[in-house]
Amino acid sequence: MPPTLIERPTRIEAAGNKPKIIDEFVGRVNSGEPRISVARMQSPSGWQEPGQRPQFNEITLVLKGSLRVEYEGGALVVSAGQAVVTHQGEWVRYSTPGVEGAEYVAICLPAFSPETVQRDEE
Repeated sequence: MPPTLIERPTRIEAAGNKPKIIDEFVGRVNSGEPRISVARMQSPSGWQEPGQRPQFNEITLVLKGSLRVEYEGGALVVSAGQAVVTHQGEWVRYSTPGVEGAEYVAICLPAFSPETVQRDEE
């Protein structure tokens, strides 16, 4: 089977208090792939999304800026050049409190879907 070129991502609506850009390259929406999703995220300074208890593992690689990751029992900051792995069934909340916001790549196993993210009620 030859390689599959992904010519362009699909822009997906994001949750949170400010506009955030999600461009999915591989996943349920852009390529019909249910096993994994790969998306480039760009979130502005001050962005925060609701907490969630997803039914997937998520690997997040920060390219620029920093990402705050809250979890039951604490929080950590993931800076450019670092990555974090969050685990299926564990509560987590992402935000970008730094002045430069963040650009990062999120990889979800299995692929992200609105039904499996299980966001907190607002």
